[in-house]
Amino acid sequence: MSPNPSAAPGGACLDAARAAGRAAARAGWRALAPGLLAMLGLCAAGRGQATPASDLQRDLAGLATWSADFRQTIEGADGKVLRSAAGRLYLQKPGRFRWDYREPSEQLILGDGKRIWFYDKDLGQANVRDMDASLASTPASLLSGGGTVDSQFEVTALPPSEGLQWFQLVPKHADTDFQAVRIGFEHGELRRMLLADKLDQVTRLTFSHSQRNEKLPAELFSFTPPPGVDVIGLGAK
Repeated sequence: MSPNPSAAPGGACLDAARAAGRAAARAGWRALAPGLLAMLGLCAAGRGQATPASDLQRDLAGLATWSADFRQTIEGADGKVLRSAAGRLYLQKPGRFRWDYREPSEQLILGDGKRIWFYDKDLGQANVRDMDASLASTPASLLSGGGTVDSQFEVTALPPSEGLQWFQLVPKHADTDFQAVRIGFEHGELRRMLLADKLDQVTRLTFSHSQRNEKLPAELFSFTPPPGVDVIGLGAK
């Protein structure tokens, strides 16, 4: 079970995130997943003195590719689970990622370095956006290598909990979609993630069966809409 967001120092940021979005509409998997993946990729380039930020960078240093099974829940302000999902994700730097959702239905979020695709098999619909425009003003912009964790976030090392070392990241800039992120490592390997956003939701992710720096086939990060699929966005031009 993931730690209580208020149980450790700095956990009040997650409570504040819940309050920040009382009037906002609920965000779906399309809005959340690119930012989640960005947190896996934000630290590879950084170097510096021993600080919580540099400790976090150390845990993710040398991460060229990464894949893992994931289980995801999204909670509302009252703590009740609004949605749950599971699948496998793949990351390749710079700027390529793939979320294969297998439960409760087949969906795909894919970043090919230039565009982001959102494909829902049941709906027979694919949305495509320019990656730069889609990820501007969010932590996901760091996928392009344009910043380091300490330039974008205030990083706090939290006390160990449930056998994991936790870090909390609070954005330094107001134009981000996220209020706070907590990341949990086991022996340097990413195992848990909690994201609190401005839409009154907390997303919890648990990772398992991870593989670091394995060779990933190029076709993993390429998407061609199947025949008959309705394409919305840039891909429709």
